[in-house]
Amino acid sequence: FYDVAELTAIVRRAADILGIECEAEGAGEIARRSRGTPRIANRLLRRVRDFAEVKADGVITRAVADAAMAMLKVDGEGFDPLDRRMLSTIIESFDGGPVGVESLAAALSEERGTLEDVIEPYLIQQGYLTRTARGRMATAKAYRHFGFQPRADRADLFAAGEDGE
Repeated sequence: FYDVAELTAIVRRAADILGIECEAEGAGEIARRSRGTPRIANRLLRRVRDFAEVKADGVITRAVADAAMAMLKVDGEGFDPLDRRMLSTIIESFDGGPVGVESLAAALSEERGTLEDVIEPYLIQQGYLTRTARGRMATAKAYRHFGFQPRADRADLFAAGEDGE
């Protein structure tokens, strides 16, 4: 994973190559929501460019990038609808876990490989999900992000340092 400063430079460079006028704050907003991945940053840049050309004056500012991300349903943490659906399913349908990947894949109607290779790495790296021998578990950080309260019998687990922070 790349940090935000590196991704901002990547977005600025890609914008120059593509002939897109992109302010530093706009590039930073795209970088923050790109999950630490240059490929995602470049994909988001192209989508924000399209939004800027249609809804703004073609210049990517922070406000334009933020509005485009809202339209794309990418939140401030870089979560897209599938990320949010996965975490909320673990919390709401499986009491926060642990839940096996096959059960989770079935509940989400997604392939196991998509969950393991695309969704989980970022959620684990950011501290929203843990993978245990018994299955996947949402962390206290995930509960807070979605505005849920952890179950009372889980509070001791989160206090023991498994909150992802």
